[in-house]
Amino acid sequence: MDRELLRRPSVEVAPLLLGALFTHRDVTLRITEVEAYLSDVDPGSHSFRGKTPRNSVMWGEPGHLYTYFTYGMHVCANIVCSPDGESSAVLLRAGEIVDGIELARLRRTSSKVDTDLARGPARLAVAMDLTLAMNGADLAGPDFALEFPATPSPFEQGPRTGVSGAGGTAAFPWRFWIPGDPTVLPYKAHVPKKRS
Repeated sequence: MDRELLRRPSVEVAPLLLGALFTHRDVTLRITEVEAYLSDVDPGSHSFRGKTPRNSVMWGEPGHLYTYFTYGMHVCANIVCSPDGESSAVLLRAGEIVDGIELARLRRTSSKVDTDLARGPARLAVAMDLTLAMNGADLAGPDFALEFPATPSPFEQGPRTGVSGAGGTAAFPWRFWIPGDPTVLPYKAHVPKKRS
């Protein structure tokens, strides 16, 4: 893993991760979709209001996992970026399983086709066996590998999915994806909950 490449803001790192090979416990994923999150300028970031026990890993050394629970049922996984003491991370939104596909299928038995195995952040976490217990895990450790592509992938970018906040999602076009890839999810705008 090239930790120095991660020692910059997530909006710079995110497109570089497209096409990268991410391995965890015998399953390898080619990353096809990501979202960038920054600190004090980004209301969508978990570190927007400062450092807490929950988000403290985001302020540490780049190249570690930041995992969290969402909607009370799903784990999402991020790669921590920026120099120590700053806070940004890249959410892994989707990818193609390129090795260990049988194991990924066993973990994601509800997937009818292989393109759905890691199509979405929660599915990706299940297919790659990424859990809350891995919060803070070093991607240079023995269970992981992260290999950037030799040549940057062509990409498109646009608003992040399901994120609200000051300025709306259009103010933060920090979702990046490989165009035409079947594992990339269609865009969904944030829909505020109606109060009764």
